[in-house]
Amino acid sequence: MDTMDISAYFVTSTEDLPFEEDILRNPFSVKHWLRYIDHKKQQSLPPQTKQSSSSSSSAPLVSTSSAAAVNMVYERALKELPGSYKLWIAYLRLRVKQITGHPMIDPQVSDVNNCFERSLVFMQKMPRIWLEFCQFLLTQNAITKCRRTLDRALQALPITQHNRIWPIYLTLIKTYDIPETAVRVYKRYLKLQPEQAEEFIQYLITADRLDEAAIKLADIVNRDDFLSKAGKSKHQLWTELSELICKNPDKVHSLNVNAIIREGIKRYADEQGILWISLAEYYIRSGLFEKSRDIYEEALLSVTTIKDFSQVFDAYAQSEEQLIKATMDMTNLSDDDDIDLELRIARYEDLIDRRPLLLNSVALRQNPHNVDEWHKRVGLLESKPEQVVEVYTEAVQTVDPKLAVGKVHTLWINFGKFYDQNGQLEDARVIFEKATTAAFTKVDDLAAVWCEWVEMELRHDNWKQALQLMYRATAAPPPSAKKVSYHDHTEPVQNRLFKSLKIWSMYADLEESFGTFTTTKAVYDRIIELRIATPQTIMNYGLFLEELNYYEEAFKAYEKGISLFRWPNVYDIWNTYLTKFLRRYKGSKLERARDLFEQCLANCPEKFAKNFYLLYAKCEEDYGLAKHAMTIYDRAVQAVLPEERYELFSIFVRKAAEMFGVTHTRQIYEKAIDVLNDSQAQDMCLKFAELERKLGEIDRARAIYGHCSQMCDPRTSANFWNVWKEFEVKHGNEDTIREMLRIKRSVAATFNTQVNYMTAQMLAAVNGGGRSNEALEPTSMSQLETDLKLTNEESNLKAPIIGANKSSVLFVKSQTTAKLVPDDSEAAVIALQKTANPDEIDIDEDDDDEEVDDEEDDDGDDESGSRKKEPQKEIQQKMVPKEVFGSLKTADDDDDDDD
Repeated sequence: MDTMDISAYFVTSTEDLPFEEDILRNPFSVKHWLRYIDHKKQQSLPPQTKQSSSSSSSAPLVSTSSAAAVNMVYERALKELPGSYKLWIAYLRLRVKQITGHPMIDPQVSDVNNCFERSLVFMQKMPRIWLEFCQFLLTQNAITKCRRTLDRALQALPITQHNRIWPIYLTLIKTYDIPETAVRVYKRYLKLQPEQAEEFIQYLITADRLDEAAIKLADIVNRDDFLSKAGKSKHQLWTELSELICKNPDKVHSLNVNAIIREGIKRYADEQGILWISLAEYYIRSGLFEKSRDIYEEALLSVTTIKDFSQVFDAYAQSEEQLIKATMDMTNLSDDDDIDLELRIARYEDLIDRRPLLLNSVALRQNPHNVDEWHKRVGLLESKPEQVVEVYTEAVQTVDPKLAVGKVHTLWINFGKFYDQNGQLEDARVIFEKATTAAFTKVDDLAAVWCEWVEMELRHDNWKQALQLMYRATAAPPPSAKKVSYHDHTEPVQNRLFKSLKIWSMYADLEESFGTFTTTKAVYDRIIELRIATPQTIMNYGLFLEELNYYEEAFKAYEKGISLFRWPNVYDIWNTYLTKFLRRYKGSKLERARDLFEQCLANCPEKFAKNFYLLYAKCEEDYGLAKHAMTIYDRAVQAVLPEERYELFSIFVRKAAEMFGVTHTRQIYEKAIDVLNDSQAQDMCLKFAELERKLGEIDRARAIYGHCSQMCDPRTSANFWNVWKEFEVKHGNEDTIREMLRIKRSVAATFNTQVNYMTAQMLAAVNGGGRSNEALEPTSMSQLETDLKLTNEESNLKAPIIGANKSSVLFVKSQTTAKLVPDDSEAAVIALQKTANPDEIDIDEDDDDEEVDDEEDDDGDDESGSRKKEPQKEIQQKMVPKEVFGSLKTADDDDDDDD
């Protein structure tokens, strides 16, 4: 049958004729075939879903085509175009869709399989067709056929596309219980994807093929290039391997468990505990309990961290408890079982008792140069002398002084003491002799060994042997050796020992106790010659000489010490020297004492000068001249620290009053007020004023109060103003009290730091109060300062004391202060003072509340014209008899002499 006959055979409707004509004209066009196939699919739809054609007047020859017609068109198309992937994939998907829901024994399923096979003849390089064929076979449960198809796909496709096939392959072997096939497939898969070994191991464990799983896990653990896709570290893989082979000793036969776990222990020194426990558990599960005990003991002697030790010890103790419990739970115990039970209990108790010692061993394995841990180990073995000797021997041989943590020399010292305490003096001497040749890092360590050796000899009353040891220790190196420096760490400590102050100090003590004067003095002189003495050594030397009445030798020793040291180290030597010199010679060698004091004070810092000046002044008071003492006090107040000057001025005043009378203290008070700070100067002013008041010099006292007022803020120095007020009440009059209150207000204004208040007051004074606030223009700060200065100068006409210099104390006789009549040029100042300084006062009220009635004029007239007279208070003044002052002041002396 030719082509025309076949076309005529498949034409079922006049609608197919145009499509048939197209494919006849273009038999190799995929587009025309697909257009025809879409047309046939539309015809195969139910009538209600087909699009109606209103323009068609002819009815179809037959009813809608069946699915077979669509398939036949696909077959015709594929016959013409067998290499078209587009046609094949569409055709295959259509055939699969057509049999969806059919039983797998339906012949159409076989036809679809054959269709896939026919497609693979031409499409063997298309992975999508292989994938869909295999998925279709999986739905049919055709395991063997699917496996073989997958193998064919892997053979046909390039290796770069195998990763698309393997997921279906793995799904196949996981879905069905075919372990032999699965293992072979996984081995093939791992050749392409070796990083998926963990998945294979997990499958083997699931399939209970633990021996193969352990082998594969051991293989990846030993591979350095393996990276876990699950993010597990090598130590975690080692741990999994250990658990796998230790929990299943009867199923893992192909591996050497002991060698594998020990290799892991060797690799991971910081995480050994779990691996040791796994190895011991392996032997426990294998029934080898004695072997497991050996493993635990070996682990306790091998771990290097406290964490691993705790894990192993707890597991060991728990294992022993379980064995004891299992034995005790047995019925009808035989004699051998009883003996075995007692043995197990004894082992358990011994394990608990050995825990501190085992823990100490762990600490020493962590750092064998830890001296404190060696001492702890000795303490744990205190009841076992032989083991103590072994520990000390191992310690002194193991500890490196350069890496040691702690004092290495204490190991040698305690080692020697151990023999000494056990009555083995000769052995102790041998230990100390070896210790003196050990390579210590510090000279003090070697010196401590020599000192302990000497003390041991002294405990046995061998003082001659002790002196001989000190002579050996302090011997200088041979002259052929280069000049040795004490701080030269390149030299052995044995060559630098002769400059150790610790050794020399003990040598000096031994010579003082058992030697002669000559040998002891030689030792101290040698210490000074080596320039290793301290101030305490100098004072000990001086004290030794004084006890034997060699005073001048002692003073020479002090002078040697003074030449060796600087301030402040020389302070104690000077203090001791001067004190003992004065105690010895008193006033017999006054000029020498003065020279010593002057030498001491020449470079003495302010911090230490006070005591020496007081001692110097005391010397002059007791053995010298009072005038010299006053000169020393005068120098002292300038040479000491500022915070000590007040105390020295007080002493200066007291001594001057005792030696020359109170009138000679005036210059001291004036100097103190000039030198001291404000707070201390206030106290001095009060004392000075009180002195003048007692002397009857009321005007002098008032001048002192006026001078002191410039440094006393009424808001913070209320005590001063109260004292002055009481003074004026007792010795003043109305004018002096008014003047005191005026000064108080002026001082308060001076100390006022409120800028707004000061500026407003200054502007009111300059402008006479005539300008309104609205008329004020902005003024620069320099202009304000200039105006304020002018105002203060005008105010000083009324208050001369406020502007006085602090250092100048004005002494004037008491006079009644006259009223100042302002002139026209001072109108602004008077306008301000009239408000700030009222004429009327009331001393009974508080100072802050003292104000005047502005309505009363200067003459005292009120508004009604009547004049009020204030009551006059009598102020009594007591005269001081001249006998109080002796000959310091006569009745004929003019009062101006004191001024």
